[in-house]
Amino acid sequence: MTPSRRPAKKQRALEILMRLKRLYPEAPCSLDYETVLQLMVATILSAQCTDERVNKVTPALFARFPDAQAFAECDLEELEQLVKSTGFYRNKAKNIRAACQKIVTEFQGEVPNSMDDLLMLPGVARKTANVVLAHGYGINAGVTVDTHVKRLTNRLGLTKHEDPIKIERDMMKLLPQPDWENWSIRLIYHGRAVCNARNPMCDRCELADLCPSDRGALAGRELKAKASQPARQAKLSSAKSG
Repeated sequence: MTPSRRPAKKQRALEILMRLKRLYPEAPCSLDYETVLQLMVATILSAQCTDERVNKVTPALFARFPDAQAFAECDLEELEQLVKSTGFYRNKAKNIRAACQKIVTEFQGEVPNSMDDLLMLPGVARKTANVVLAHGYGINAGVTVDTHVKRLTNRLGLTKHEDPIKIERDMMKLLPQPDWENWSIRLIYHGRAVCNARNPMCDRCELADLCPSDRGALAGRELKAKASQPARQAKLSSAKSG
């Protein structure tokens, strides 16, 4: 598909969404949890860490600290050791304990179910809040933007922004609200399976005809540009000599 014939951005976004649903019909949260609090803690731990690693850490963690009260009263050094393998463990442990202390003192021990209240908790930014609301409470309040989503939305030409909040706003305008959270999960799946960071497999990507970054299309445009250079040069030479 040539750039001049590429559908408008919103139309492309909806088509991409439809294809992602076909490619990845099941789009569950890949973190293991049983309660909303566990989901919040696991999501905090997932920053700069794989979900697979988090899922290896959380069984012992949740057995040791089963609720917000237990986390709020925990020994910080013990908590640090339990989450150490997820990276940035001191900051994560500090935020988890502080968030649970706030949950106990201000929210009766229950994780709040509004964006504004969640953002009051230490260690909880919009990414974590969106995950908690969508998968813990069934509320699609926004679009989760992680590394994969940031990379792919730019590659697909759906945003020009690098800031996650601005990317989220762009995607909220382009997508139906019921699909906001599962869009992110499906895009993450696609980023892992096909459109990875260093070597995107454009030749096997089912979104290639909708993607301005498709390597095949880019190569074709470069060849066409090179082929037209002699003709342009001849035209310029003729004009100069005339």
